[in-house]
Amino acid sequence: MTDTDVLIVGAGPTGLTLAAALLLQGVSVTLVDRQAEGANTSRAAGVNARSLEVLDRIDVTRRLVKEGVEAPRFTIRDRAATLLTVDFSGLATDYPFTLLVPQSTTERLLLERVRELGGDVIRPKTLVTVAQDAARVTATFDDGDTVSARYLVGADGMHSTVRTQAGIGFTGGAYEHEFVLADARLRGDAPTDEVRLFWASEGLTVVAPLPDGAFRIVAPMDGAPEHPSADLVQRLLDDRGPGGLVVTDVVWSSRFRIHHRVADDYRAGRVLLAGDAAHVHSPAGGQGMNLGIQDAIALADALAAVLDGAPDTRLDDYAATRRPIAEQVVALTDRLTRLATIPRSLRPLRNALLGLVGRMPALTRALAARLSGLVYR
Repeated sequence: MTDTDVLIVGAGPTGLTLAAALLLQGVSVTLVDRQAEGANTSRAAGVNARSLEVLDRIDVTRRLVKEGVEAPRFTIRDRAATLLTVDFSGLATDYPFTLLVPQSTTERLLLERVRELGGDVIRPKTLVTVAQDAARVTATFDDGDTVSARYLVGADGMHSTVRTQAGIGFTGGAYEHEFVLADARLRGDAPTDEVRLFWASEGLTVVAPLPDGAFRIVAPMDGAPEHPSADLVQRLLDDRGPGGLVVTDVVWSSRFRIHHRVADDYRAGRVLLAGDAAHVHSPAGGQGMNLGIQDAIALADALAAVLDGAPDTRLDDYAATRRPIAEQVVALTDRLTRLATIPRSLRPLRNALLGLVGRMPALTRALAARLSGLVYR
């Protein structure tokens, strides 16, 4: 049996951030993941200003910025016409932009930092059961191993075994639409310093730059194939984009369905939740991975304090602070998703109203603060 202060289940961005932050504060950490290796695809691609601020505490931000693409603007467009511009460049932060970087790169840099601090990921390691008493948590794995910890954190995603074992509900539902996700190389007017969201009568499409010269394409499409082809991505851009964009290659593609759920609680005794184990929502606004990273830093502070003798009500404070933020993000991304997928007959009215909002500086500044995560400081 292994003894540790904190057992973290799940080595995605949330678990890796939590491990690094705890190790930096002298906490004994065991980090496990059921996958045989880390992510090698881009998946989440945007790191917002607030996440860059908190990652600076564990000395990861400078490494990310070196490998990413800075996008100080987010625009919503109807073909070539700009309806609304969200400008991050005037925000009161050292990072007035969205950093576009593949999730695989984010995870690689976080893992490098964990290893610098003396930690690592044990994999593949699949959790089976969790039991706890007043003093410790005991986790049993499918290979027969057990780990005894003072606290256990579930950072093991939407289908969290930790959350299920702790008996914590996961309230919410799923959207009816499927989404196409592709990283493609493009020829034409595709700027490398701006994230563009196109709202067309046929549906929406997001086009965002990536560091290797490719672009992230996201679009709702019912009946999408498991691996969308270059021809399909081209058709989506032709039908919904600005025109003139040519897909020369698809580097990677997938499809996904969106859920919107928040855990009923973030704590059950010595078991805590963070990241997608605690909340999942639409990728509209690019908040998912960012919210998990910010959970991790807040939880690391709470755990380190409690392990150093502070009352364990600090852990209740973590849950009480972070869960309402998740609810706000779910509500925001739900509104954005429903606006993007409203019936075709209502889309011209939506676009006209959005154009009016785009001419109201106070509203666009407020949206910049929310999308950047700075409103949650």
